[in-house]
Amino acid sequence: MKDEPAGPHCAINAGDGALIQLGHGGGGSLMRDLIGKIIAPAMDQASLDIESDGAAVSLGGPAAFTTDSYVVSPLFFPGGDIGSLAVNGTVNDLAMCAAEPSYLSVSFIIEEGLSIETLKRVAQSIGAAAKTAGARIATGDTKVVERGKGDGLYINTAGVGSVKAPFAPGPSRLRPGDAIILSGDIGRHGVAVMASRAELDFTPPIRSDCAPLWDQVRALIDAGVELHCLRDLTRGGLAAALVEIAQSAGCEIAVDEPEIAVSEQISSACELLGLDPIHVANEGRFIAVVPAEHADLAVATLGSASAGQARRIGETTPAHQGGRALIRSAYGVKRQIRTPKGEQLPRIC
Repeated sequence: MKDEPAGPHCAINAGDGALIQLGHGGGGSLMRDLIGKIIAPAMDQASLDIESDGAAVSLGGPAAFTTDSYVVSPLFFPGGDIGSLAVNGTVNDLAMCAAEPSYLSVSFIIEEGLSIETLKRVAQSIGAAAKTAGARIATGDTKVVERGKGDGLYINTAGVGSVKAPFAPGPSRLRPGDAIILSGDIGRHGVAVMASRAELDFTPPIRSDCAPLWDQVRALIDAGVELHCLRDLTRGGLAAALVEIAQSAGCEIAVDEPEIAVSEQISSACELLGLDPIHVANEGRFIAVVPAEHADLAVATLGSASAGQARRIGETTPAHQGGRALIRSAYGVKRQIRTPKGEQLPRIC
């Protein structure tokens, strides 16, 4: 785990209530102390080699590789925090490649003034999330930037995992008549972050759905469900996922609005905030595109593997020029799903 401070001077006060500061004196050794005494133990990674710039790993077969950065504001929200989000976001990207997460890297960009206690709390969350996901933190990095230039803490993660499906799922494998399966209800993560940011008091509090998805994907593979495409519903929510898949595959996707599970609380919150639930981010939901004959098995399998409300929400239809996604109302009225040009909810992951 690398220990290079940003700039020539970096001072770390080791007390739990102390602040990370840019200052004078031995930045390298103090940063190593921060990693060795605070970050690695909090992640339950005391054996992490903090003197090396990388880690040697072995996968022994087809692998998937992904990376992402996390800038969520606020750092802590009901149901998660930037640490658990960073781990789950990355292992879920691997899961969408039908890959079991094996190794993660974690890099911190820390703003001067962040408390040691906050950093320790985030590191503990990373360790717990990685353990739940079955992934090992293999390597990482830390940097400190000047006050006012980092908004507390940013995290970058990368992950590698072993592909467990017979073939990698993707939009090119879609076929007319394929079923679209939604793993659970939508909108929880985006609304939880927005409510926390705006200090809105919902009773009970709306909690993010932030969670690893590999166990659900593995259950589908073990059940023999043929996975044509998988997509987690993060930025842009269900709408963005459907449009991106349709455009990539050059097909039409039609979904039924009444079949899309949205809790009454999320529906009310979205109405209050002026949001459409299908555009709101999730961190523990995905869609699976499977052959029509596998749809019932997929729904039953996901119902057993998670607490979500898995449903068949639609299907693919013969090719449409350029690809498009449609949504059908309860009255049979169709409208095209479009993704906003900008993010409805910035800084939610």
